[in-house]
Amino acid sequence: MPIDSTTTTTAAEHTARYAGPAHRGYGLIADVTRWPVLFPPCLAAEVLESDRDSERIRLWAVAGSEIRTWTSLRMLDEERLRIDFRQEVPGPPLEWMSGHWRFEERDGDTELVLGHEWILEAGAESARTTVAEALGRNSEAEVAAVARWAGRDEDVEELLFTVRDEYVVPGPPAAVYDFLYRADLWPERVPHVAGLDLQEDETALVGGARVQTLDMRTHGADGSVHGTQSVRLCFPGERLVYKQTTVPRGLLGHSGAWLLTGTDDGTRVVSLHQAALDPDALDAVFGAGTSLAGARDRAAALLAGNSRRTLESCGAHLKAGARR
Repeated sequence: MPIDSTTTTTAAEHTARYAGPAHRGYGLIADVTRWPVLFPPCLAAEVLESDRDSERIRLWAVAGSEIRTWTSLRMLDEERLRIDFRQEVPGPPLEWMSGHWRFEERDGDTELVLGHEWILEAGAESARTTVAEALGRNSEAEVAAVARWAGRDEDVEELLFTVRDEYVVPGPPAAVYDFLYRADLWPERVPHVAGLDLQEDETALVGGARVQTLDMRTHGADGSVHGTQSVRLCFPGERLVYKQTTVPRGLLGHSGAWLLTGTDDGTRVVSLHQAALDPDALDAVFGAGTSLAGARDRAAALLAGNSRRTLESCGAHLKAGARR
C-alpha cells in the first residue's frame, strides 16, 4: 500500500532457537491446516486458494481478550526457508499488517524469526500499546511452539494423526445442526456427557460464526470423569469447528469439526479430528510399553467413538421427536 509522510509503521521481530534442521520448522509453518493443534492462539485455519508457491488462508485466533478472524496472502519459498504474508483486510484498529517467517541454521541449531509490520488506522494511536502487546504475546507463543515441536526427538509425523468418519443421520440438516449446536443440552441427551457449561455471546458473529466456550465433563470407559475446555465456531446450518484449549491426558493438542450436508436419506455428517500425542504420557494413559503407533490407534478409536455416540444420540433424539 502507498505510505505517505504522515504514516507511522511499527515493526517487531520475535525469535527462538531449537536443536534440529531448519526445514523441520519451515514445514510446520508451511502447512497451515495443522496450526490449531500446534499453536495455542490459533483456533481454526483453512486454505481458501493455493498454487505451487502462494496461497490464500483464513485464520481464527485469540488476540488479547478477543477472538478475531482474517484472511492472509502467503508466499512460500522453500528454497530460502522463508514465508511472507499480508493480511487482506486487517480488522480495526489496523490499517495494514504484513510479516514473514524465516529459518536459518546456525552452529547446528536453527534460529527462527517471526517478523511483523503494521500501521494503525487514522485516529487509533491510543491502541498502539494494546496492539503491540497482543501481537507480542501471540508471536512469543507461536515461535516457542514452533521451537518445541521442531526440536522434539520424535518426528512430528509420528505424533500427529487425523481421524475422519462419515455418518448419515436420519433427519434434516437444520435439526442435526441444532442438536450439535445446543451442547448445553447434551448432559440430558448424550449418555457419555456427565456435565457441560456453555457460554456464548449471542449478539456477536466472528467471520460468520457464533463463538461458544464449553467446559465439559465426560465419562470414561473405566467410570472416571474427565474435564476438557473447548472453543467452538458455529456456522449456522453448515458446520461446527472446535479446538480443545484444555486437552485430555495423552494428547498435546486436539481440534475437529462437524461438516453437514443434506442427502435423500437425511444428513451426511463428516466428523473430523486432528490431534497430537503426548509421548511422555503414553505409559500412564495407554499402558506400559505402548508404542507411538499403538497409542495413535487407541486415541483415534476413542475420539471416533465419542463422535459416533454423539451422532447416535442425535439420531435417537430426532426419531423420538418425530414419533411425538
